[in-house]
Amino acid sequence: MRPLRRAFRPEQRLLKDVVVEGQIFSARATQGFLIIIGFILLLIGRYVWLQVLRHDELSTRSEANRVKSRPLPPSRGLIYDRNGVLLAENVLEYRLEVIPEQAGDVARVVDELASVLPIDADERERFDALRKSRRRFQSLPLRFHLSEDEVATFAVNRHRFPGVEVVPYLKRYYPMGADLAHVVGYVGRIGAEDSERLEDPRYSATTHIGKTGIERKYEDILLGEVGYERIETNAEGRALRVLERVPPKPGQILHLSLDARLQRAAIEALEGRAGVAVAIDPRTGEVLCMVSQPSFDPNPFVNGISRQAYAALVAAPHQPQFDRALRGGYEPGSTIKPFYALAGLELGLRRAEDSVLSTGSFHLPGQSQSYGDWRKGGHGRIALRESLAQSVNTYYYQLAHDAGIDRMSSYLAQFGFGQASGIDLDGEGTGVLPSREWKQQRLGKPWYPGETVIAGIGQGYWVVTPMQLASALATLAGDGIRHRPHLLRATQERFDAPVVPTTLSKPIASVIRDPAHLAAVREGMIAVMHGPTGSARAYGLNAPYRIAGKTGTAQRVNRARRTAAGSENAAEEYRNRALFIAFAPAEAPRIALMVVVEHGDSGSKAAAPVARRILDQFMLGDAAGSLLPDIEASEQIDAAEPIEPAAAETPR
Repeated sequence: MRPLRRAFRPEQRLLKDVVVEGQIFSARATQGFLIIIGFILLLIGRYVWLQVLRHDELSTRSEANRVKSRPLPPSRGLIYDRNGVLLAENVLEYRLEVIPEQAGDVARVVDELASVLPIDADERERFDALRKSRRRFQSLPLRFHLSEDEVATFAVNRHRFPGVEVVPYLKRYYPMGADLAHVVGYVGRIGAEDSERLEDPRYSATTHIGKTGIERKYEDILLGEVGYERIETNAEGRALRVLERVPPKPGQILHLSLDARLQRAAIEALEGRAGVAVAIDPRTGEVLCMVSQPSFDPNPFVNGISRQAYAALVAAPHQPQFDRALRGGYEPGSTIKPFYALAGLELGLRRAEDSVLSTGSFHLPGQSQSYGDWRKGGHGRIALRESLAQSVNTYYYQLAHDAGIDRMSSYLAQFGFGQASGIDLDGEGTGVLPSREWKQQRLGKPWYPGETVIAGIGQGYWVVTPMQLASALATLAGDGIRHRPHLLRATQERFDAPVVPTTLSKPIASVIRDPAHLAAVREGMIAVMHGPTGSARAYGLNAPYRIAGKTGTAQRVNRARRTAAGSENAAEEYRNRALFIAFAPAEAPRIALMVVVEHGDSGSKAAAPVARRILDQFMLGDAAGSLLPDIEASEQIDAAEPIEPAAAETPR
């Protein structure tokens, strides 16, 4: 029997759906509410995370997006000579800078910039090298010395180059150019070799650093302190207003001991020849002039000299970039004789009146080797005064032999020979003070008596730097009181601040035991210039002040080799080096001067007139020009022309 089917009642189905739907709705509502609560809690948590826990960090980021901090480079300290002549200044120019972090694809940006402004291969290479040593957020210079037209061209296209700006800056400029290139030096772009200084915050806004000379030695006080400013910007990064500004502190002003007019007079006196002139105030150790010729213009080095220009400079005759005054090595020749003469007196080996017979040649006992005098047949019997006036070799051959190399080297070391003078410049040479120990250590060979003999006339192993010889002469002129040569005379914080003298030189006690010994040597040096037999008497004429001097001529090769070349004056490389030392006024010296004329052949003919012109400028100023024609006419006088032989090439 089939079950009876219940009749379908629509109201029953409707009631059933309402209950189910209510339950479903209630469940979904609960779920939705919980989800909403979850989102609210998530938002609250995120809010707490952002606004509470990370408030400081995000506030800083937000401020950074609105406010940009920009370092302000300090102006580099100016450099003046002792009379207020400007030697290094700052001039306004413009450069193109790139911030890699903001620029994005830097290589592409540089390529596009090259279509707007000319950018050569050297500039790209320097920029790429700088990128490797700097951080991405740091602004890097791409091009310097933009013209006004180039600045305007970039301004029109600026919207195409995010992270690229034209920045005004102060460029270093040297008004005297080549005259003081070796002394003042120059600044150059910061490169990889300067990486040890890049972490110094003072270089965050600076693109240049001192490379040579005074600029390098006193970099720390010339640089100054970096400043900064906070700028409010819009979304495009354009500046709206300056919120805060801390100005940079300029570098200190330096006042050097150099006399720019004396420097120029020395350069003109050398008349384009390769040579050196160094003058020192024996009372203080201040360097009055320091000339190395030939020289070069330092200004192209400031923003990077081109490869072609640098190659031409390197290939130029006589190495213009080589600082002869500081690093040049020369045999002193007869300019060493006043020091030997003083040593003979101080060591008790001679009295001023003791004489030596000069016959034209000197022989060591038991040897056939001959050491010649410059005058054939000799000078006769000669005491100290005339040994200096006539530059008699035999007197110093015998004195050197009597003293021995050990005692003589020990005594001469007191004047600074064989060691750096300590001048406030980097890279100074030390020369060679001949000694038994030096030869053994350097060459591994014993010392021979013949080497002692030729050392007495400044030949053999002798090597002095011009600064070293000038310093020793200043000690001699300053009554034996030795000062450290120095260029920095004073510093100044600002133009309206007081000038503060430096204390670089601390004099030591006199190295001379008996002032009468120095007086005897000084008398002989005065006779060189003013005596009837003086080797440089032609250049002591008409001087309204007294000069104490000494000529020197150092052979580079012996006479046989020069004669084989065809003539003593045939080739430049065979000519002698001409030297001259002097101080004035002789009774109370205010200047000690040394001069070297390379390839000059004779100290009395080539170096003495240069020295006289320099001394006249120092002692007489511009009025000295009226004496020059008289000096030139006096060259007809038959003055002695001593040329020291390279006495023994294999001395024994």
